[in-house]
Amino acid sequence: MGHAAVATRSTERARTHVEAANTKYREIVSALQQQRSELLRLVTAKPLSEGIEITACPDLNDQATAEMDQHFTLSLKERERNLLKQIDSALARLAADRYGICEECGEEIPLRRLQARPMTTLCIACKTVQEEDEKIRH
Repeated sequence: MGHAAVATRSTERARTHVEAANTKYREIVSALQQQRSELLRLVTAKPLSEGIEITACPDLNDQATAEMDQHFTLSLKERERNLLKQIDSALARLAADRYGICEECGEEIPLRRLQARPMTTLCIACKTVQEEDEKIRH
């Protein structure tokens, strides 16, 4: 068998693998894209400054409450921004055919885990180790 035949067969196997992955993750891709669109709609519908009013309150308790509300609003916006980054990262891994592979051990992440946590980058075993390490450090 010549080099051209081997290369063609290898290319066909790779294409079949990508098509199978696309089919396997079709629902996940759709959910990620839908979640991304919704987040973008929410973020663009409300400017960063909306809901954040800096007012001087004569009462210290009112001032503290206003500051806590501002902090809460900013925290939500930061959370939305981080979630958008995670979604974009997952979609990029899908496009690069690296989705569903644990970034720590290189093993395949079970489909059920990906369906439950589509942005995950770690298999359950590696995530468990990471969480245990975090508990020790804190």
